[in-house]
Amino acid sequence: MTRPERKFATYPSLNGRRVLITGGATGIGESFVLHFAGQGARVVFLDIQDGPAEALANSIAADGHPRPLYLHCDMTDIAAVRAAVNSAIDALGGLDTVVNNAGNDLRHKIEDVTPETWDKLMAVNLRHQFFVTQAALPALKDSSAGSIINMGSICWMVPSVGLPVYVTAKAAILGLTRTLAHEVGKDNIRVNCILPGAIITEKQRRLWVTPQYSAEILAAQSLKRHLVPDEVARLALFLAADDSSAITGQGYIVDGGWV
Repeated sequence: MTRPERKFATYPSLNGRRVLITGGATGIGESFVLHFAGQGARVVFLDIQDGPAEALANSIAADGHPRPLYLHCDMTDIAAVRAAVNSAIDALGGLDTVVNNAGNDLRHKIEDVTPETWDKLMAVNLRHQFFVTQAALPALKDSSAGSIINMGSICWMVPSVGLPVYVTAKAAILGLTRTLAHEVGKDNIRVNCILPGAIITEKQRRLWVTPQYSAEILAAQSLKRHLVPDEVARLALFLAADDSSAITGQGYIVDGGWV
């Protein structure tokens, strides 16, 4: 039986919305940039991968959507992060949505972790989410529809092995999300978290997805197929749109029924 073509939602409230996305050049972040731009949002995205970032911006513009602005930013440099957020606010004339996506699931062994390694991995996976949010808050308070979307992971629920510091950082993101939701709710800013499972990006396929790991994923999931970045991005659209105006402090799992 031939399955009908899938059709996905359009969110009128996202047209013209001002969106900042971290780690937007490749992987799930790239899909965020593509989907928000496709809804007519005005997007600024941060990354350190200049070539892929410029190619992405050019591709979106060539498709007739608003060209996103790319800003080079090392997310472990808090001074640079603050400057980039301020530049994004200036370029957009304000801010409505922040997607804290940047991260690096670098594999590591317990015995190899030094204090310096710990700090580095926390800096690239957790710390910047707080400081991006902190820098963005004045602009978000001026928005009529402020939404912060933090990227977590199910890795601490499974639990995963071979990357303990990364798992710790991702677990903390849900706690950060919940406390921030209560901190900023009085300003009509919503804060939610997306917890993806095994999303098959180009990087994952290149570095980690062996036939054995692929079989383990499919055995663990209820849905017996691999998940792709677009399936995460479509949830982010909903959480940024007016359709989710009463939803905050929540964590949403996108894992095909793993946990």
